[in-house]
Amino acid sequence: MFQPEYAVLVGLALLAAFLFPLTHHMKNRADRRQYWKLQMITMMGALIGAKLSVVIGDAGWPLRPVEDWGALIWSGRSITGALLLGFIAAELAKPLMGYDMPPNDRFATVLPFSFAIGRVGCLLAGCCLGAKWDGFCAIADAAGVMRHPAVVYEMVFQLAVGGLFIWMLRRRMLNGRFFSLYLMLYGTFRFGIEYVRDTPRFFGPFSGYQVICLTMIPVGAGFFIKRSLSQPPAWNRFHTPTATTENEEVTSHA
Repeated sequence: MFQPEYAVLVGLALLAAFLFPLTHHMKNRADRRQYWKLQMITMMGALIGAKLSVVIGDAGWPLRPVEDWGALIWSGRSITGALLLGFIAAELAKPLMGYDMPPNDRFATVLPFSFAIGRVGCLLAGCCLGAKWDGFCAIADAAGVMRHPAVVYEMVFQLAVGGLFIWMLRRRMLNGRFFSLYLMLYGTFRFGIEYVRDTPRFFGPFSGYQVICLTMIPVGAGFFIKRSLSQPPAWNRFHTPTATTENEEVTSHA
């Protein structure tokens, strides 16, 4: 069923991610064109991953047959698969495109705030429910059942990570490694919070989303280590004092 409040908040979340001046530090027009081409590939991978993760997490595919593919295709999406497949699609495309720029830490900084806005839509729509719980900070669902406010937990997490990334960006820390770090942070957080979410356990004691997280964390860690040990010389042109000054000017308005 179409839920306008959810659609509006998700739309605002996407606007927050893509209308922010993500390419302000790219003075070369060819670099900006190349960046947006990669972003389109990333978005395509993310859209596929967002749906695939729901097929795995909510329906238990491929361990269980899916009875109604049509209903499942038009159901929700998950940021777990979107993050993972979007990232993989981008990394596979880079050598084919001859892409030599570092990952855009500005985009990784805006992303948690975008997700936090989207989670407000989840809260209003009553989806992504927490497990039954009548203790501290419990909230009632549409049927009056008290539950963990799992969506609120995630909103707090996303805002905290976004704040951390702004602080790091201003101090020029971990250049080109924000998204890899985010995969590790979110993968760990989501794996843990699944225990207070109302999601089925199709993979023994784990939900499908936890299985995805167990892939997300090592992928993020692998690229984080790789980029910490060695960075391509081509990245140096984006780490100049001029780019740094512009970096600080942009983040001061975040």
